[in-house]
Amino acid sequence: MTLQMQTLKLALETAGRAVRRRFGKVGYRLKGEANLVTEADLASQKAAIQVIKKAFPSHDFLGEENARKNTGSPYTWVIDPIDGTTNFAHTFPQCSVSIALFYKNQVILGGVLNPITNEMFLAQKGKGATLNGKKIHVSNVKKVHEALLVTGFPYNRNEIMPELLHRFENFLRAGHDVRRLGSAALDLCWLAAGRLDGYWEQNLNPWDVAAGTLVLTEAGGKVTDFSGKKWSKMQNFGRQVLASNGKIHAEMLTVLSR
Repeated sequence: MTLQMQTLKLALETAGRAVRRRFGKVGYRLKGEANLVTEADLASQKAAIQVIKKAFPSHDFLGEENARKNTGSPYTWVIDPIDGTTNFAHTFPQCSVSIALFYKNQVILGGVLNPITNEMFLAQKGKGATLNGKKIHVSNVKKVHEALLVTGFPYNRNEIMPELLHRFENFLRAGHDVRRLGSAALDLCWLAAGRLDGYWEQNLNPWDVAAGTLVLTEAGGKVTDFSGKKWSKMQNFGRQVLASNGKIHAEMLTVLSR
């Protein structure tokens, strides 16, 4: 195991302990419309960054909770200390720590840990994806009408509600069913594990999706924007997300265009 992968796992585990200790024990405050932050978010981020800085002091990092080091290093660690803070704050156990390592604009390592269930998804570019050490692969569903889909609504949902509901209705009509689970990182990883077949969302950030995207693509899946194009720069990660097992991607693009 490389030092980078060892560091990723240790950062996930250390941050995960900070989250797990506070599950059901902390309140929250709003940092934006429908956007929460808790003491656990801050503790988790601090724990992850400490691990990363100790192993790779020259690397840059970007954390959701106003943490940034930008010296021009080609390596940047992107950290979501709790993806699914609303779930966490309400003791709904679908939340995660999500950490990705970029080399320039390409994700080369990704890990997502649900600290409540202890499921850890890991991926290294070109090496496949695992769940708690076992290889995972996307589902074999070939048609949207057979697919279990998942989505999420962005924090500015009130501003774009008609657009969101239009897409939701189209996929609800086209697919087998639709879920909304509240953690983009875990949505992507559950796709990778074959528990879900397709996913769409918009107005996310790199820390929400970078790690899960690598887990999914290394498990055989596909991720693009709503026009079918791949993200080319870190800052574009998450603006539009269409993810699938690869087999229903073209059909999902058609449904999105209606």
